[in-house]
Amino acid sequence: MTPAAEPTRSGTAVVLLGPGDAIPSAALPLVRAATAVYTTADAPPPAALAEEASSGRVVLLTADLADPAAAALLARGAAIVRPEPVYGAGLLAAVAVMDRLRSPGGCPWDAEQTHDSLKQYLVEECFELLEAIEDGDRAALREELGDVLLQVLFHSRVAQESPDAPFSIDDVANELVTKLVGRHPHVFAGGDPEVRDARTQEHRWEQLKQQEKKRESSVDGVAMGQPATALAAKLVQRTKRAGLPVDLLPDSPLFAAAARSKLAGEDPEGALRAEARKFAADVRAAEQAARSEGVDPAAMNEAEWRRFWPS
Repeated sequence: MTPAAEPTRSGTAVVLLGPGDAIPSAALPLVRAATAVYTTADAPPPAALAEEASSGRVVLLTADLADPAAAALLARGAAIVRPEPVYGAGLLAAVAVMDRLRSPGGCPWDAEQTHDSLKQYLVEECFELLEAIEDGDRAALREELGDVLLQVLFHSRVAQESPDAPFSIDDVANELVTKLVGRHPHVFAGGDPEVRDARTQEHRWEQLKQQEKKRESSVDGVAMGQPATALAAKLVQRTKRAGLPVDLLPDSPLFAAAARSKLAGEDPEGALRAEARKFAADVRAAEQAARSEGVDPAAMNEAEWRRFWPS
């Protein structure tokens, strides 16, 4: 968001209008306190406008900061008040592009895709987004968020064409809005005594979800197709909330390790990924060190691996 300029001492301002000639909310106090409010169509000549501003609070409403009247006031140090950004226009453009790609005359490859054929890309894009987050790469984060959004748009467009219970991207968005509003009564329904902080909100979210979906088990709704470590952690989280005694958890070494990590408030999937990424980085560093000394990494023995391993 571009911040509004500080008002001048006289209260004179140039207000850049938003879509539909809307006056930015930040400009309303200036408009109410003004001795004169003009648009570029009815403003006096620039010299006269500037003179008036020297002795009063003049507000000019304009869609063009290069207009002579606006330039005259800005030359006298008038504040610039810009419209608040309106988010979502880019999403509408993305929906239109997806529609074009799937329509007759669009992309043949896109037109052939199904929910099943797109599954692999959904998984890949989510992991690439996760990697961008872990790397702290802002440019990659923005790109990968777009790729994940593409999957949502693509699946929604495919669903729209289905003869079996079709739905559109608007149905997806509306259901999300209903869910968010319904699970945040402390925000949208005037308060919820059970929500006092982030921890109680998380617990309340699960309560409302179970009521909403009429689940019979504390582990209903857990995605069994997720990575094994994450799956074990999620099951432990759900059963802990349900009061399951810890001694009833599986005692296999791998499950027990994931359970101990989750019960300690850690993220075993993330921790294991971090260790795996560090290991991969160490392997690359050792191979690079070997190459720098003329040793072929593919032919290294155990002693050479130890020699080049990062300390």
